[in-house]
Amino acid sequence: MEKSRREFLKEVAGGVLAGATAIAVTKNAEATKVEPPKPEDVAKIYKKYAKADPLIRMEAELKESLKKPQKERRWIMVIDLRKCVGCHACTIACVAENKLPPGIVYRPVMDVETGKYPNVRRSFTPRPCFQCEKPPCVPVCPVGATKKLEDGIVDMDYNKCIGCRYCMVACPYNARVFDFGYKDYQTGFPSALGLIVGQEGLDPYNKIPNLEYGKKWVREKKEPPINNVRKCHFCQHRLLAGMLPACTVTCIGRATYFGNKNDPRSLVSELIANPNVMRLMVEIGTDPQCYYLV
Repeated sequence: MEKSRREFLKEVAGGVLAGATAIAVTKNAEATKVEPPKPEDVAKIYKKYAKADPLIRMEAELKESLKKPQKERRWIMVIDLRKCVGCHACTIACVAENKLPPGIVYRPVMDVETGKYPNVRRSFTPRPCFQCEKPPCVPVCPVGATKKLEDGIVDMDYNKCIGCRYCMVACPYNARVFDFGYKDYQTGFPSALGLIVGQEGLDPYNKIPNLEYGKKWVREKKEPPINNVRKCHFCQHRLLAGMLPACTVTCIGRATYFGNKNDPRSLVSELIANPNVMRLMVEIGTDPQCYYLV
């Protein structure tokens, strides 16, 4: 029987980590010395949750990877197309997590219908940013607003971006979008009177910043990210807080997997070792870090 998320966290906090940590207490019990867990004890954690719910296992692996230097992590996404039902839950979760305005979608789901009635089939392909190892969007930026981090995420600096959109043209996966500043989504919400002190009369949703790239961004007065190019970043702000990307945790079919490719024990490393793995347009040399199971 699979453990619930609550049971998992309780066991890790009270049992597994306690067993993996040696605590020496002085005679007067006024000071403690905590030693890091031993490699063999960490291995037991991986083995124990190898058959747990994928989300539980991936979150445990994520937290282990965060203990390593950034250059020793390589975040990748694996999507099982056999499980995707085209519900678009991942798309909506991404929009809600990043407060995306109309016309901005980081993770669309491509819907293709093949065959002839009555022998018709529909296939669905979610398409996040592929965080390429050799991203063609980086060298074309004239102001250095986009760069590749050591953990593999292709990063955007909204304060540097001048909106030239060269990177949009360079991206072969059409994974970049431009924020024209539409604010249609900011109307029709209940008044913030009594909810936000000093900001009465404004919609509460308008004043909630999105947290992309570790900063707080509020859509107002044509300030960034308005008039900037935007893209999926694997929910970097969630990763740094020890949480999986929004698209991963909301997938109703457990079709999306996320983790550290540099960790050979991780679930994603197991999945990409299968023979039924494909990546899009590898022949152009971008080395995309989104893998599909077919």
